[in-house]
Amino acid sequence: MQPIATFGLIVASAYAVLFGVMKLATARRWIDRSTAAFWIFISPWVFGFLLFTAGPMVYSLVLSFFDWNLLDPASFVGLDNYQKAAADPLLGQAIKVTLLYAVLSVPLSTALSLAVALLMNTKVRGIHFFRTVWYLPSLVTGVAQTILFLWVFNPTYGLLNGVLDVFGVHGPAWFNSTFWSLPAVVLMSLWTVGGNMIIYLAGLQDVPVELYEAAEIDGSGRWQRFWNITLPQISPVIFFNVVTGLIGAMQVFTQGYIVTQAGGGPDNSLLFLVLYLYKNAFEFFQMGYASALAWILLVMILILTALVFRGSAFWVFYEAGRPTKENRVRTP
Repeated sequence: MQPIATFGLIVASAYAVLFGVMKLATARRWIDRSTAAFWIFISPWVFGFLLFTAGPMVYSLVLSFFDWNLLDPASFVGLDNYQKAAADPLLGQAIKVTLLYAVLSVPLSTALSLAVALLMNTKVRGIHFFRTVWYLPSLVTGVAQTILFLWVFNPTYGLLNGVLDVFGVHGPAWFNSTFWSLPAVVLMSLWTVGGNMIIYLAGLQDVPVELYEAAEIDGSGRWQRFWNITLPQISPVIFFNVVTGLIGAMQVFTQGYIVTQAGGGPDNSLLFLVLYLYKNAFEFFQMGYASALAWILLVMILILTALVFRGSAFWVFYEAGRPTKENRVRTP
């Protein structure tokens, strides 16, 4: 009860200070009452962000310059953790596996979810039922999804190899294979395309019908209408899903941790960067080095996201204009 009481005291003290500051500011007419009410109402989010997001991030940055095993006092080592990372072959393997997974899973997920959204955008009887069926698998994620696919990809009695045997194809060992383990995880990621499908479906239904009618009068075929109207109109939606999918792919962890008892798959074929970070932090108790890995991951995600934003100037359309340097998406 003591930590809870301490936390409650800190929160009560923070709100007492906040109310005092707001009362003084309104009394001196530095701000009006509506502005004071605004800051009071968003204060739970601000405190939560500072306490559970910004605070831990700053702490991990500081900790990356220390050597700490959770038991002994932390000792300052400067840039040693980052120098160690530069010479760590396992880190190179983790970055390779993570980038390869992102390169394979994000385009496949984008294409499949868009294709399903196009099918679900048709007006046929029972379409709402089929939309629900496609969306429901996205509710089963994380550990439950991985356990399910451990059975699906089982080399002896798994569902997938059983289907392949019907066609006379001898299925691989999947998660027990150095080559096939990562493709199996990529295929597993397609299980949740229903979530992006809903977003694409909303974008498709927002495309003005008049554009299709005008194109059809001009004699445009289905492929021409798709390429010249549908894709440009929903390109901001595609851009959003690509960015969020890329960020999520760079943080994949559960699959590599669950599929093998040791974690990381055969010959570290599933040693994702977040999994390697976790192993250093909670198996090897190298919290300083793990914090450095976390910041290396953050920099990688920032660079990749910036590249995607930069490239969006050439394929993301807004309103009726073509993508140019003037109307491209700008990073905040």
